[in-house]
Amino acid sequence: MSELLDRLPYARFLRLRSGQDGEVLTVTMPFADSLIGNPMLPALHGGATAALLELTAVAQVALAWPRLRLPRPINVTVAYLRTGRPVDVHARARISKAGRRVAHVLAEAWQEDEALPIASLTAHFLVSDYDL
Repeated sequence: MSELLDRLPYARFLRLRSGQDGEVLTVTMPFADSLIGNPMLPALHGGATAALLELTAVAQVALAWPRLRLPRPINVTVAYLRTGRPVDVHARARISKAGRRVAHVLAEAWQEDEALPIASLTAHFLVSDYDL
């Protein structure tokens, strides 16, 4: 799945790496100074965290439904739960429900402790080869 992330320019900019354990995909965003949004704390930029979550969800859906086009997001909602510290961030997504056209995906991002997520995502993706 890392070849998918390597094809996406923003994923390359964020230097995303992926690992796969069966059907479960874990994506890591290594810390870089360019990811700091608030230098006073310092805290990770919310946009980088949201991009990590969305790209993780896209990769998980693409893994479940391989096709030529990437899954197209219909709606994405991100909840910021804790301040992202200047360390690596990991994310994992799961498909909670899928129909013929749409998949509902949940994703979480964490740093040292998976039980303490820093952000979560809820999204719907178009998984059919035709538009709604």
